[in-house]
This record gives sequence, C-alpha cells and structure tokens, in this order.
Amino acid sequence: MIQKSSITKRWLLNSLGVILLIVVTLIATLSAVIQGYVYNGIRSALNGRSDELTNMFSSYGRESPTEFSTAARSYVENFPNKESMELMVISSSGKILSTSIGFAPDEDQEIPDYEAALKSSGGYGTWTGRLSSGEKVMAVTRVMRSNLGNTVGAIRYVVSLEDADRQIFIVVGALMIAGLLILLFVILSSYYFMRSIIVPIKRIGATARLIAQGDFKARIRKTNDDEIGRLCDTINDMADELGQSEKMKNDFISSVSHELRTPLTAIKGWAETIQAGDTDRQTFSRGMSIIVRESERLSGIVEELLDFSRMQSGRMTLTMDKIDLLAELGEAVYMFSERASSERKFLLYEEPEMLSPVLGDINRLRQVFVNVLDNALKYTSEGGTISVTADEEDGFIRVVISDNGCGIPAEHLPNVKKKFYKANQTVRGSGIGLALADEIMNLHSGSLEVESHENIGTAVTIRIPTYDKLENELQET
Repeated sequence: MIQKSSITKRWLLNSLGVILLIVVTLIATLSAVIQGYVYNGIRSALNGRSDELTNMFSSYGRESPTEFSTAARSYVENFPNKESMELMVISSSGKILSTSIGFAPDEDQEIPDYEAALKSSGGYGTWTGRLSSGEKVMAVTRVMRSNLGNTVGAIRYVVSLEDADRQIFIVVGALMIAGLLILLFVILSSYYFMRSIIVPIKRIGATARLIAQGDFKARIRKTNDDEIGRLCDTINDMADELGQSEKMKNDFISSVSHELRTPLTAIKGWAETIQAGDTDRQTFSRGMSIIVRESERLSGIVEELLDFSRMQSGRMTLTMDKIDLLAELGEAVYMFSERASSERKFLLYEEPEMLSPVLGDINRLRQVFVNVLDNALKYTSEGGTISVTADEEDGFIRVVISDNGCGIPAEHLPNVKKKFYKANQTVRGSGIGLALADEIMNLHSGSLEVESHENIGTAVTIRIPTYDKLENELQET
C-alpha cells in the first residue's frame, strides 16, 4: 500500500502523470493527423474526378440543361468507379435526375455541398457528414454553367467514409496499444528504479533510528557506489564518530567522578577525624591544610567544567586588555615550581628580556599556561624535565612548553585537542583541559599546536599575535 506522503506517490502524481499526459496528447495528435491525411487523400481523389468531369464537359453538354442532362446520363452509365463511389446527376433546379447505384435517391436528404457549389464562383462545393441513414460520407459537387453563365446542372460524387474510419480506428488502436506498452515499460522500469532508491532509504531510516536510540554499532550495508552509497558511508562514519564521542563522554564522566571523589574522600575523612575531637594541634593543622588544598582542587575542577560548558554553548566571554604576556607566563611557571620540586622533576624557564604586549584576557591566558604546564608535569616521570621558552617572531609571541615524558602515540595525536579525549586513562584529569586551552587561543586569534613522539616527549607551541600586529590589521581593514 502506498503511503499518503511517500516518494512513490509523489512520483505517480508528478512524473507518471506528466508521461501519461504526453502519451495521450501524442496519440490524440497523431490520430488527428492520420485522419486528416486520409480524408485529404479522399478529398483530393474526388477533386481529381471532378476536374476530369469539368474537362470532359468543357466542349459539349453545356449549351442547355437538356444537353447537359443527356451528356451527364451517358457519363454516369459509363462511369468506371461505381463500386468505390456514388455519382449523381443534379438538374439546374436542384433535383437529382439519376444516380450510379440505380436506386431512387432520398428526396429528403439535404445536399450542403451542392448549395456551397452554387454560391461558389468556381462552382465547387464539398461536405463531410452523415446521411439520414447514419452512414458517414464525403461529397464533392461540381456545378456546370453554360457559356452565358447560367446553371445547366451539377455532378455530385459521394464516397463512404466507413472503411476509411475503420482503417483509421485500427491505426489509432495500434497507437493506443503502443502507448500502453510504453506506459507499462515506464512503470516497470520506474518501479525497479524507485525500488532501488526506496529500499535503501528504508534501510537507512531503520538504521538511523537504531543509532538515534543509542545503538552506535548499527551499520548500513552499502550496495552501490552512488549518491545513496555515499550517504550510507556518511551515516556509518557518523555512527563511528557518535560511538567514539559516547565512549569519550562515558570516560569523561568516569574520570570526572574519580576526580571529584578523591578530594571529597580526603575532605570527608579529615573532617570526621577533626570532628571526633581527639586530635592534637599538629594533626589538626595538617587535616585543615589538606581540607583547604582539596577544596581548592574541587573548586578548580568545577570551574573547569563551567568554562567547558560556556565554551560548548558559545557563552565564553573575554575581558580584553593590553597585557604583558611575559609576566603571566612567569607567574604560571612560579605556581608550578614547588610542585615540580616536590615531585622530583626539573622545571626550567628561559625568561627573555622583553616581549611586545598582547591584547588578551589575562585570566584566560594564564589558564592556558596552567593547563599545559599541569599536563606536562602529569605525563613526565620522576627525574624528567619540563622546559619553557618564549620569543617573538613575525608579529607573534611564541611560547613553547616541552617535556621528555611518555609522549603521545601517533594514533592518538590528532584527537588530543578534542573534548573528553584522553590518550592515557591511567593519569588523572577530565580530558577537557587541552580542548579548553585550544578554544581560548582561537578566541585570541592565536593557536595551540601539539607535537609529540611516544617515549620521547611532547612540545606544545602557543602563538598569539602582538598588540601592534592586531592594531595594524584593524587599520588595514
């Protein structure tokens, strides 16, 4: 059953309707042309006969009605085509004197062609219609006039069109059968063509519903390398991406849950210990210090999640100002110096003498440095080195933070800036820090590039245009 709103129904109403209209119009036109051709042929034959008659009576039989009557009767008696057409002799008064068939004529039958011939200057008239008996005929009348211009009589040729119409009907029937065969061929070929489209579309729809319901392993079987085949590839690729995104989201939730649970466990444990009231001053101070530190860690995680939410919704705003990027970088390095020392790692910073100012959000840029330095320390083993350098080149400030840690495998490197993505699930972290840092740099018209080799190390290059470069570009536009 064809659904109310389906491609097949629209095709039936549009394409097939147009084809049907074209075929019907073509058959009707050809039928009219064939009928016109046949009738014109018959009319031409009758005209030829009447021309012969005119030539025959040009030298005699036109002096008086009596002479015409005598000559016409003789012509009728010797007429060779009596079987194919009827010949009538009409007097000057309009009365039928004799016919080639030998039967008495119907006196009530009108003779429109004779009336037309009387009015015609050439004495010629033609008529196509039905007799009182119902037979369809074509008639041609030639009026004969004397040398003085008086009507002396007329000869009328009458041909039945029944056989001609029968032949025309056969030809038109053949055309209709041909038209039906064409329509049948179009319907069958279109059916298989539409089926080749609709069946894959139904499969695509069914698979898409499975994907929408969360079955990211559902795949569409590709049968043809055409537009539908490419659509199948696209949906399959989409399912792969959604599956990876779902996995990264689940990993993210698990990672964040772990990140939140660890400081909460420490805070709860020390709070219960202090609440018990049997702690000495040193234990109390140590517990409060851990509670404060873990609370700050929780606050940082929550703030990072909020920033990520703002980034996703496009609501992240920047407070732009002319700042000294070197000062912010130095402060970020200082923040991690104690941590690097406690973890027995070397944090080296080659501070340049001076760099041009930049236009940026001081807090967001510091957040970028903090995230990258935090990652460098996390993925660098004890005894490893983290190096920080900064320079200016072609109107850009370039900060490179490199380490000799575990590095990133080549298959993970293209995805490290994607949200939720973590190449190493054994190290703490939410997987959104680098994605957030990359978005912040994009908002500053800068960039963040990661280069890494497994078991060798990683280098993160941060580039941001100088204040003067941005100002010149604005003036040019």
